[in-house]
Amino acid sequence: MTPQNKKIPRMSLERLPIYYRTLCNLADDGYQRIKSAQLGKIIQIEPTTIRRDFSYFGDLGKSGYGYDIGHLIEIFGMILEVNETQGLALIGVGNLGRALLINNFRRNPNLEIITAYDADPAIIGETINDVIIQPLADLQADLSTKQIKGVISTVPSHALQLVVDYLVECGITSILSFAPEPVNVPESVHVRYLDLTTEVQNLLLLAELG
Repeated sequence: MTPQNKKIPRMSLERLPIYYRTLCNLADDGYQRIKSAQLGKIIQIEPTTIRRDFSYFGDLGKSGYGYDIGHLIEIFGMILEVNETQGLALIGVGNLGRALLINNFRRNPNLEIITAYDADPAIIGETINDVIIQPLADLQADLSTKQIKGVISTVPSHALQLVVDYLVECGITSILSFAPEPVNVPESVHVRYLDLTTEVQNLLLLAELG
């Protein structure tokens, strides 16, 4: 949910969960207000960018005072719908998929993997952290009975396009893939790619340069 009649840049929306989680941590530590410069140091984002991002959601701060952390949490929480469980489906239950199921967003109560699918007959029917592994063909029927908001895929690159084609056919419009190679999808389908190798290499490079 985003404020009506406002076209908010995609990058600003993508930073919103970072802001929200950081503010919640600050609130847990007893902080009640913060300035953009202080927040910027914590999350490594320029204060001007933070102020611009926040401005899309209303007049949230006061000159000389900064931002009321509780108010920001309330506003951003409504936009992110944190009081509603966002059910996710997991495709691919190898080592990474199992780790995701075991963890299952335990520090984020509004996110939950509620279904899991795999092509290996040897693990179909196995239960991990109360989630039963099913054949991928069951996804279509599950969508009519379960509130699945998006899909996490750990499927390897060579099989990803075929799986994504099926997900699109089922009506899935939000996919997070752990395979770095891009796939072809309609404009209405949003795919994010998370390449752990690249992220670690970037982190180590920044450490050397820094």
